[in-house]
Amino acid sequence: MTKIIAHLGPKGTYSEVATLFYAQHLQQKMGIKSELLPIPSISQTLRTLVNGKADIAVVPVENSIEGTVAMTLDTLWELEGLHIQQAITIPIVHNLLSKATSISDIKTIYSHPQALAQCQKWLENNLPDAILIPSNSTTEALHHLNHEPSVGAIASSRAAHLYDLPIKKENINDYPDNCTRFWIVRREPHEDGNNISLGFAFQANTPGVLVKPLQIFADKQINLTKIESRPTKRSLGEYLFFVDLAGDTSGETIQSALQELAKVTKVLKVLGNYDIIKIDHQEISQF
Repeated sequence: MTKIIAHLGPKGTYSEVATLFYAQHLQQKMGIKSELLPIPSISQTLRTLVNGKADIAVVPVENSIEGTVAMTLDTLWELEGLHIQQAITIPIVHNLLSKATSISDIKTIYSHPQALAQCQKWLENNLPDAILIPSNSTTEALHHLNHEPSVGAIASSRAAHLYDLPIKKENINDYPDNCTRFWIVRREPHEDGNNISLGFAFQANTPGVLVKPLQIFADKQINLTKIESRPTKRSLGEYLFFVDLAGDTSGETIQSALQELAKVTKVLKVLGNYDIIKIDHQEISQF
C-alpha cells in the first residue's frame, strides 16, 4: 500500500521536511509506504486532497514568530470533508542563499512571506536596501540565483544542498527558537487525541456574541489554548472564529460542549481531534 502525500513544494521546503518525517512515521509505525507530491500553494495542496489526487495533505498552520498561516485556516473552513489527523512541530532554521561575492552585493531577496517576516530584523540590520519579493514557497524562486548574482533567497539548508547553492549566512531567524506547526489532513474522520481545533460563525455580529461560546467552555472547565478571528469575506466587520482546545471529542464533557456550542452559532465545524508530535533539531537533521 502506498499513500500519496501532498505538500507545499518544490523540493526543499520546510513542508517537505515535515512530510518526510511523517512518511517515515507511517513506514515505521504502520508499514505504509508513501509517495510525495509537491504542490505550488497551500490552498492547492488541500484541494488536491479533496479532489482525490492525494491521500494525505501536510500544511503549515502556525509559526512561533509570525503566528497563524491564514491560508490554511481559510481553506479548511471553505472545503468540506477534511479532517486533521495529526500535528507535527518542527524547528525552523532560515539561511541566506546566494551566488553573490559578498552579502553586501545582494540587492533582491526572494522567499515565502512567512520566511521574510521571520527574518525581518536581520534583513533590516544587514540588508536594509534590499528589495524583498514574496514567493509561494521558500524554494520556488531559487532558480533566480543561478542567473542573477545580486539575488538572494531565504531557505533551508536542505534546499541549499538539493539545488547546489551556497549559504552566505546561516541561521538568520530573528528569534532562535523558531518553529512551525504542520497539520496532517485526510478525508477520513479522526476522533482521538489531546487537541481539538474547530471553527464557528454567528448569524450576526452583535454585542456580546462571543461571550456565550466562551462561557460554555468556562463552565465546563475546558482549557482553550488558542482563539482568533478571521474575516468571513462577505462583509467588512464580519468575522468567524477558530478555537483550539484541550480534550478528546469522544469525552462526555467535550460532546456536551459541542452540542451547546451548535445552538449558539450559525455554523460549527470540528476541524480535527489530534495529538502533536514535536521534533527536535537532531531528529530533523536526517532529512
